[in-house]
Amino acid sequence: MKKIYYLLAFAVLLFTACQKQPVIGPGPTPNAYVKNMQLTLAASDYQLLPSSDYPHSTLSFDNLADANTYVPKILNLRDPQLSNGSKASVTFALGANVYLADSLYKDLTYTVTPTDYTAAGSNYGDFTAAEALSFVQSKYTSPQPQQLVLLTYVLYTGTDNTVTNSFLYVNGAWKQIYQVTPAQYASVGDGKYNEFTNADIPKLAGYFNFFLKNDISVASTAKAGDVQYVSYNHYVSTTKQDYQDVMALSYDGANWHTAVSATAQFIKSNGTWIPDPTVYYTLTSADTKLIANSTVGTQDNRTNLGKYGDFENTWSTADLQAALILVLQTDFPNPKVNVDYKVTYLAYTGGADVPTTLTFQYNGTAWIAKQ
Repeated sequence: MKKIYYLLAFAVLLFTACQKQPVIGPGPTPNAYVKNMQLTLAASDYQLLPSSDYPHSTLSFDNLADANTYVPKILNLRDPQLSNGSKASVTFALGANVYLADSLYKDLTYTVTPTDYTAAGSNYGDFTAAEALSFVQSKYTSPQPQQLVLLTYVLYTGTDNTVTNSFLYVNGAWKQIYQVTPAQYASVGDGKYNEFTNADIPKLAGYFNFFLKNDISVASTAKAGDVQYVSYNHYVSTTKQDYQDVMALSYDGANWHTAVSATAQFIKSNGTWIPDPTVYYTLTSADTKLIANSTVGTQDNRTNLGKYGDFENTWSTADLQAALILVLQTDFPNPKVNVDYKVTYLAYTGGADVPTTLTFQYNGTAWIAKQ
């Protein structure tokens, strides 16, 4: 009996093994989650970066080039599940930062000697501002990045005056930078010792914005995007020592800030986030005037465009595309090849102007509208 049972069991097993087994699919297609998002970086986002990357601590980027380096790293760490084709419009803090290797006041100071003046070719024992900068360049020939020097010398500006100026090695060159004056320390209640203490630190950006906006030597030429490096004395009570620190401030066209807000576009491609090469452009009044004075489209449509600055629905698709291509040819004489140019214009629809976007690419020879 037992033998019969074993034979039946073996037959069942043999039959099952010969059956064609069902094929189990691979499951959902990987990287199938496409998302377009708008994101403002929070402190926790910057701190996704390794502590060795400076934005981890500063919560800002020194420049757009650094933003294009670090924002993709943050997105890769923050949203690794998103698929190719996902896009992100990322707003972040942008502002230069200074990292002094040594800021101890006594280590940074140098007083020009009579021998220095003679060696530099000064016959009167003084320097002009340009000669002082030249002296720093010749004395500190192998500077560290963002090295600071406090130089005391006799400055000639028609008369001789002994001054102390700050010189910073930044972006590969020595430059004289802005230095808080005794009068400015006094204006905010720190004139007794001409220094700031730890209690002043949260107020410094506001102080410096006020100083720069009210200093005619800066305010008369300031333009959006400018950076000023402000050198100031900082007394630390715990160490009972003076430090000379530097704060970088960026100008937004109205005020000076330690950082300003900026927005850039990014796209996920080949499994990683990269700066989005897409060019976004909105027609200006000069562009509509250009089209109105051209031969593109009908005379009636051009006249209406020149008067109202929008496109009626009487524009044919071909004429509209030709009008926008004329703008692209004029405004982008050296276009990027095979990159999307998204052009936004006003379409007059239903009694109102509606911002409408068409996409074009330059193929190396001609502009082509993308359907």
